[in-house]
Amino acid sequence: MEIKDLITIDADIMGGQPVFKNTRVPIETLFDHLEAGASLDEFLEDFDTVSKSQAVAVLEIANRFMTSKNIAILYETAA
Repeated sequence: MEIKDLITIDADIMGGQPVFKNTRVPIETLFDHLEAGASLDEFLEDFDTVSKSQAVAVLEIANRFMTSKNIAILYETAA
């Protein structure tokens, strides 16, 4: 899956915050839940409009970004 198949950024949806495609659930919410110690299944129970395949794919993309040889460039771009 490509990012555009997983994430929507639209000024009319949650003020342009990145959300899971076809939902109003911010991507950040997944990471907030995991950081707080919730399991992926708990997140999915709390946000039933997000599929497990969507959540896993977003985590895989985040992993690729964070383990990229170009992480410094990605960080500079985001900062």
